[in-house]
Amino acid sequence: MILARNGLSTMINMAIMGVALTILGLGAFNINFLLHPPSQLTVGEILIVSLFLGMLHGITPDEHTWPITFSYAVGEYSTRGGIKAGFLFSLGFTIQRALLTTLGFIGLAYFYIKYNLDGPVYFIVGLVMAIAGSYILRGKYIHIPFDVLLGGHQHHTNEARRIPLHEAHPREVPIKMTIVHGLIAGFGFGAYASIITFVLAPQMPSIWYAPLPGLMFGIGTMIMQIILGAVFGGLLRAKKFSEEEVKYIGRKTAGITLYYGGITFALVGLLIIFLPQIDAWAISTGIPIPNLDAIDIGFLLVISVVGIIGLYGIIKSYREAVKLHDMNSK
Repeated sequence: MILARNGLSTMINMAIMGVALTILGLGAFNINFLLHPPSQLTVGEILIVSLFLGMLHGITPDEHTWPITFSYAVGEYSTRGGIKAGFLFSLGFTIQRALLTTLGFIGLAYFYIKYNLDGPVYFIVGLVMAIAGSYILRGKYIHIPFDVLLGGHQHHTNEARRIPLHEAHPREVPIKMTIVHGLIAGFGFGAYASIITFVLAPQMPSIWYAPLPGLMFGIGTMIMQIILGAVFGGLLRAKKFSEEEVKYIGRKTAGITLYYGGITFALVGLLIIFLPQIDAWAISTGIPIPNLDAIDIGFLLVISVVGIIGLYGIIKSYREAVKLHDMNSK
């Protein structure tokens, strides 16, 4: 298919904006300063560092943000819808991060050091993803085809029928669920969270200021997630699909990505809960930036959900839309 100029132009402009904002941030503070901020910073400096850390967090492939933003943004099948998805997810994430830095200020966040919460967070995030995906694809219930996986028979025939495309539409993506995802995903903990919680938050002058590093970090993440959401949401608009085809492909892709991506997240979460040493596995890339510094479980989750399941969803949905279009045009 030929790329539509307007859609391609929008994607390029959004990508350039994201890169420009990141360069602007790194121009003000070098990477080493951001990742190893000194003590005795002023409140203004702490807030600026937190903002740029959030931007780095949002633009790098993070398993707590990218898969969810991609799923919902594609489901909105437009740049504007993608922006909304990125904003709502980051809103929930920002609220949780403000709470986290408050806990860091009063010394109650040290349970993150004592306990590894990656497994439970992955499991809960995956469960919520699967619920949302199941709603889009099948209705308000979770259907895990264990019987088919174990060699049983399918309950429904795959025989092709002439169904108008508008009747075959998956359900509308529950966009407000992104706020819930953001709140849950915010409990994930990594290098960026460690800096704002244990280095920056304790430097604030009082508990009333304590939520601000988390708030600024969330805003920085939000800026990048809005940009990425716009790019993801505009992907289908870059092709010369009809309105009906774009809607079908977008919703079906979102359902597939959330459903199967959620199951993947949940299974990995259970694996880490019972075999926590797996979470420590990593192959260094030599890049001194968190989320890019190693190939680990989190990075593989991003690749699996966005790169493999997401791409599969787009291809499968497109083929189904074309097939239904051809059948109904006969």
